[in-house]
Amino acid sequence: MDLKQIFLANVAQTSDSPLALELVRAEGIFLYDKNGKPYIDLISGISVSNVGHRHPEVVKAIKDQVDKYLHQMVYGEYLQSPQIMLANALVATLEGLSSSKGKKLDNVYFTNSGTEAVEGALKLAKKYTGRSGIIAFPNAYHGSTHGALSLGEEQFRRGFRPLLPDIRKIRRNEPEDLKFINENTAAVIIELIGAECGVAETDADYLHALAEKCKSTGTLLIFDEIQTGFGRTGKFWASEHYGILPDILLTAKGMGGGMPLGAFIAPKEIMSVFKENPVLGHITTFGGHPVSCAASLATLNVIRNEINLDDIPGKEKLIKEQLKHPKISEIRGKGLMLAAQMENFEVLKETIDKGIEKGVITDWFLYCDSAMRIAPPLNITHEEIILACSKIKEALDS
Repeated sequence: MDLKQIFLANVAQTSDSPLALELVRAEGIFLYDKNGKPYIDLISGISVSNVGHRHPEVVKAIKDQVDKYLHQMVYGEYLQSPQIMLANALVATLEGLSSSKGKKLDNVYFTNSGTEAVEGALKLAKKYTGRSGIIAFPNAYHGSTHGALSLGEEQFRRGFRPLLPDIRKIRRNEPEDLKFINENTAAVIIELIGAECGVAETDADYLHALAEKCKSTGTLLIFDEIQTGFGRTGKFWASEHYGILPDILLTAKGMGGGMPLGAFIAPKEIMSVFKENPVLGHITTFGGHPVSCAASLATLNVIRNEINLDDIPGKEKLIKEQLKHPKISEIRGKGLMLAAQMENFEVLKETIDKGIEKGVITDWFLYCDSAMRIAPPLNITHEEIILACSKIKEALDS
């Protein structure tokens, strides 16, 4: 039995048509199959490999930590320097900024993933406010565990009811819907740039009005920066584009440099409600694993010291210029979080399949299957962008 047969027989499948590429090595923006064929990873493993695959500093940090210790104890009990140093570095990225209610985001709770960060944030908001109502936005994807799934769309939820009650959806950039935020609302959760809806930006005036409404009703504002964080949009946090911070900030994906890690960040006053009534109000065994935290700290330092985020808008512009094509009606997004709009799924799927044959990996979005996801590593060069775009245009023309 070959590897693909074992994969299909023994590894739980999420669809009937997995790509089933056997990639045996990765370096920078490239993935390599068993025959040595290179593939440009133009989606960073879905916004994960922000500093590229196997960045030397990330690999070194992992190896150094493995030589010291792995798991010691469940989260929050021992002094583990990778967690502590990473938490301190994350808080430093938010220095001088305060939440919509004027508090500093100075407490980090580490999780294993983005969906766990969402779960923790929902619990935190309910515990702190004593309320049950949660407001989310249409066509947003926050994860697939029960609480996070409750915020999603019906096509993914219908087989898993009952889910969380008291969930309401309001429309992005529609100020009239802010009336639904009231004294029964524990939290509003929003992606500043909607990812799985095909990259939808939030209007700055609307976001400030949303923050003011949350402040006036005592509602916590949660920014899901699971895909937009760690430099993806040209700022370390997408929040910086708007000059506003939430009460709870979520991060994951690009955070770990390829290792599993997530976090939710909030003011200490808010986070402290997990310490009593009951004690251990939120717990995790592997959240903030020392190897993942070491990799994340290295990733953060690479973004700060090696990757000039001021170059990201230029790379965005270059992609938009290079991908001008009759079959692409629009390229929208910010930084290196882009969507190339095509006529329909059939055109897009054929382009993706032919692109893979030519050595470039792209994808579509959960709630927008007619747009191509373009989210390469932040350190992709101009020459590599031109090469990748030429392969996409070849796929469009073939």
